[in-house]
Amino acid sequence: MAGAPRALAVEYQEPALTPQGTRTPADIKRWRQYLADERAEAATYRYLARKRGGEERDILLALAQAEGRHEQHWRALLGDDVGKPLRPSLRNRALGFLARRFGSVFVLALAQRAEGRSPYAADPSATNAMAADEQIHEEVVRGLATRGRNRLSGNFRAAVFGANDGLVSNLALVMGIGATGVSSAFVLFSGIAGLLAGALSMGAGEYVSVRSQRELLTASRPTQVTLTAAKELDINANELVLVYRARGMSPEAAEHRAAERMGRFSCDCDPSLSLQPERTEPRDEHESVGSAIGAAASSFCFFASGAIIAVLPYIFGLSGISAIVTACVLVGLALLGTGAIVGLLSGASPLKRALRQLAIGLGAAGATYLLGLAFGVSLG
Repeated sequence: MAGAPRALAVEYQEPALTPQGTRTPADIKRWRQYLADERAEAATYRYLARKRGGEERDILLALAQAEGRHEQHWRALLGDDVGKPLRPSLRNRALGFLARRFGSVFVLALAQRAEGRSPYAADPSATNAMAADEQIHEEVVRGLATRGRNRLSGNFRAAVFGANDGLVSNLALVMGIGATGVSSAFVLFSGIAGLLAGALSMGAGEYVSVRSQRELLTASRPTQVTLTAAKELDINANELVLVYRARGMSPEAAEHRAAERMGRFSCDCDPSLSLQPERTEPRDEHESVGSAIGAAASSFCFFASGAIIAVLPYIFGLSGISAIVTACVLVGLALLGTGAIVGLLSGASPLKRALRQLAIGLGAAGATYLLGLAFGVSLG
């Protein structure tokens, strides 16, 4: 297949057929489940390939082809015991559903984790080549998922962390003030004020941060002054060589490039040192940084969307301990969600990231609540 990675082209090994008398019902059940899962994984990669083009599409189709080889292994082992197709595992059914509806980096991140959990290395019924395939598949999917993460990393980073900051900071504010025993109206006003202040601060901070980073990157980009200045330089004291050496070229490569610029060479001896000027990328070369306005808007909106959750109980008329408990529950669920999303995108365990996010958020809010109680007692 054109474009298929060489690492995927592992030679298929015919399985050593297990005699009918030595295979157990547990073996047959396990193999049939493997067969169903391989079919589902191949279908998932084909669904994802439909939403991609070029090299990514070729790689995904090659992955589907590799899963097809594994499917044939289990089919050959089962022989007459193949039976009716089983349902894939819940994980593979979820992956297939998401791939058909979305086909996003989230699906690739989940597929990466699924490939990394393959049981073939510990199963004597699977060949060594199959176990190696699954290890390689994890790295292939990791590479594809990384491309998607890079496309999301700028504005998405601002959005996720903006929401998380809004959840934690406003819950801490509401719980700390609520613990002092002031009226619910005062707590609500404080929460809304904290929402606006935090969202504006986050938006402004993200704008300045991303704008400054992009300006620093732009300042490091070479200009085309060498094209206009070269013809006026002294051929015997050629500072143009210093320009190219400062950009990282070896002395020999720098001298060759300078000679080209001054018209002394017309050959294309090395394409990396050709007479073509450095191209200005038509697309944004700082894509992974994100745009300053986009990052600021994402940070503002998501901070506000997170911060509003903490004051919802007070908006709907709750007060006292019931409002605080309800706010903790709502914010806790949101923290679990943001933690799981970060875990998915990073290829880590969504559950562990979700629980970590919950523990940090509620821990910070609990500390301010205790502080509010202490102030409330001292003021009372």
